[in-house]
Amino acid sequence: MADVREFKCPGCGGKLEFDAATQQMLCPFCGGSFDPKTIRDPQTPDAVQQKWSAQEEQTLKTYLCRSCGGEIITEKTTAATHCPYCGNPVVMTDRVSGALRPDVVIPFQLTKQQAIDAMKKYIKTKRYAPSLFYSENRLKEIKGVYVPYWLFDSSVDADVCFTTAKTRSWYDSGYDYTETSYYEMERSGKMHFANVPVDGSEKMPDDLMDSLEPYRMDGAEAFRTAYLSGFFADKYDVDKSRCMERAHERMKNSAASELASTIPAGYSIESRSSRIQVLPENARYALFPVWLLRTEYLGRTYTFAMNGQTGAFIGEVPISKKKLAWLFGSVAACVSAAVWAIGLLAGLYG
Repeated sequence: MADVREFKCPGCGGKLEFDAATQQMLCPFCGGSFDPKTIRDPQTPDAVQQKWSAQEEQTLKTYLCRSCGGEIITEKTTAATHCPYCGNPVVMTDRVSGALRPDVVIPFQLTKQQAIDAMKKYIKTKRYAPSLFYSENRLKEIKGVYVPYWLFDSSVDADVCFTTAKTRSWYDSGYDYTETSYYEMERSGKMHFANVPVDGSEKMPDDLMDSLEPYRMDGAEAFRTAYLSGFFADKYDVDKSRCMERAHERMKNSAASELASTIPAGYSIESRSSRIQVLPENARYALFPVWLLRTEYLGRTYTFAMNGQTGAFIGEVPISKKKLAWLFGSVAACVSAAVWAIGLLAGLYG
């Protein structure tokens, strides 16, 4: 006799069915959605099912939900999430204790609805997005995430030599004159940088996180796990030493830019040589709030992010080829009209 297998919903006990469109196991009774890889096969011995590959053992960890007893499988960097069965928020305290305990956290100040409203407003400002994108993009996912950051304090001793140039022009009845004078200017100074942030997550693109800065450190609180409840959170997977290199590079660039700003107006500036020394003083581990939103349009996913404290927003929006063609056509028409007008005047006064 052939085996008959039924897969039960971990949440309500209903029969799960595989959905080809989503590639998920769906429960028609409670609406639950589950990754097929995490569903237990009722005909396979537990000892076989619980055997993970070497790679899985390095990257995954299992917890039991205290509310429903469901098995929660997480990445080893996950510090807070939701139970996939009952939906209850859970915090993995071993990920935020001891040496892994953050020093400070900036709690979420803006709500999920405010993030959705900000996304709609942001999309409306993109005049070259396809017209249908405004109405037909569909919100696929939204979640509040505490992103791990390292905050660095350092003193900087900087000495930069600039090659500068100043140009003046004049004319007389017969000629136009241009004179360019070149100078060397040296600037030096000592500066102190506090709370220079560098994100400590491999999963978060650095350029995306940089675009959400700055965060206001006057809103930082001493870390408590209660702030994580109801949100997602990761512990750092980029250590302090690696992040320090990037922080020091940011400090050096800022120091050079600050010294360049002291050159009087009217001079062109080029850095000729520099000596910038960074003296590390302190580093702290922090969690910063980020809303991540993903929408779907014509089969493609678009990602947006919002600073959960200040509301700074960034994201990718498609560009309409028709609108761009119209823009270039309009510019070309204006240029042609200008050339025609110049030609007409030359014919009249030539």
